[in-house]
Amino acid sequence: MLDDLAERVHNNAIEKGFWDRTADPIFVAKQMMMIVSEVSEAMEAVRKEMDPDQISDEFADIIIRTLDLYAGMVEAGYVKKSLDYAIKEKMERNTHRPKKHGVRF
Repeated sequence: MLDDLAERVHNNAIEKGFWDRTADPIFVAKQMMMIVSEVSEAMEAVRKEMDPDQISDEFADIIIRTLDLYAGMVEAGYVKKSLDYAIKEKMERNTHRPKKHGVRF
């Protein structure tokens, strides 16, 4: 499900010119920081009590950029595991972890 969506998102990003080069480490780092900037925009939307639709749009941007980067990293050979499988596996692992995973916050 997410693997297919990631591929669709990534193909659109390629078509729109966001991937005009290979996924070298510097490019990957920049793309990761773009995800961080989207998270910051979502936080600001909450902080400024903006329209709930704006907050949803920011979360959509976070997910789109994350899926795009994941698919690009698969294409470049950085990762091999299916995102669908990785999430299922991680969720299962988290069910067995202690409250707050054993930390204060």
